[in-house]
Amino acid sequence: MKWLRRLSLLLAVVAAAAAALLFAVVQPGVGPRPSSPPAADAQRLRDDVKRLSVDFYPRSYDRPGQLDQVSAWLHEEFERAGARVSYQPVIVEGQAYRNVVARFGPQDGPLRVIGAHYDSFAETGVDSGDERGYSPRTHTPGADDNASGVAGLLELARMLGRAPPSRPIELVAYTLEEPPHFRSEHMGSAWHARALRASGREVEFMLSLEMIGRFSDRPGSQTYPVRGMHRLYSDRGDFVVVVGRMGDFGLTRKVKAAMAGATPLPVHSINAPPLLVQGVDFSDHLSYWREGFPALMVGDTAFLRSHRYHQADDTYQTLDYARMAQVVQGAYAAATGP
Repeated sequence: MKWLRRLSLLLAVVAAAAAALLFAVVQPGVGPRPSSPPAADAQRLRDDVKRLSVDFYPRSYDRPGQLDQVSAWLHEEFERAGARVSYQPVIVEGQAYRNVVARFGPQDGPLRVIGAHYDSFAETGVDSGDERGYSPRTHTPGADDNASGVAGLLELARMLGRAPPSRPIELVAYTLEEPPHFRSEHMGSAWHARALRASGREVEFMLSLEMIGRFSDRPGSQTYPVRGMHRLYSDRGDFVVVVGRMGDFGLTRKVKAAMAGATPLPVHSINAPPLLVQGVDFSDHLSYWREGFPALMVGDTAFLRSHRYHQADDTYQTLDYARMAQVVQGAYAAATGP
């Protein structure tokens, strides 16, 4: 019967390993940390997404003049909210772009950064079918990707301006997240992260707001990069997710608890190696990982939920602004909480 005891021991080890993996990846048992954040304005979110995706269309890297107009408008809006605002130059291949940095709270102390990219996707080198050289066929409106995240930043600025935080917070609107600079040293977020590292500033954490406006209650509306993951989460796209690497396990729990306690919106989380789970490092938080800072992504899972990702129909009319407002309130709770 020695073989039976060995088999039982092996099965116990496998079960323990599976439980440990589940605990590390899915973050079960994280209780919400109740709070009462100020209400985010869903109509204002809609107005800002429309302004970015319609009035400032297109917002792609090959239209630097248009990106300058977007950044100037963001500067005005952040200033109107009560922030201390500055531009950060981003020079790529001889072309000048700029991040917009809005500061709240004390000037000294460990910094919390919340960022979102304001550029949108373009497929250059393809006939747009329009004499202007662009059309939704090649240059997407980018409502969810990522006017939604930037609108969230603007609303966070208004909320922070009405009740200044007790700790330093930077809201950063980044340029050049999309291809051809995606995941490269040219991203606006990479410039910001490198500057923080060079300054020696202590960064408590960074949150990347990456597509926060698409939700669905339809069964089967949520897909996953790994088979069987729907059994751990949900097959409905009715939640927001907090995404981190394995080393940011504690931070993920903290942010998840804060967001879950701020609104009724379901909050899921995952800590996983990018090599095993596609998409874990697909946004501006990657730039901060590379500089050794703790960073997470907060989003609606992008192409795992949305068939409009990088498409002409990623328009402002298709987003869920009530639930987007709840994401913003959750981000506020995470940004201002203990």
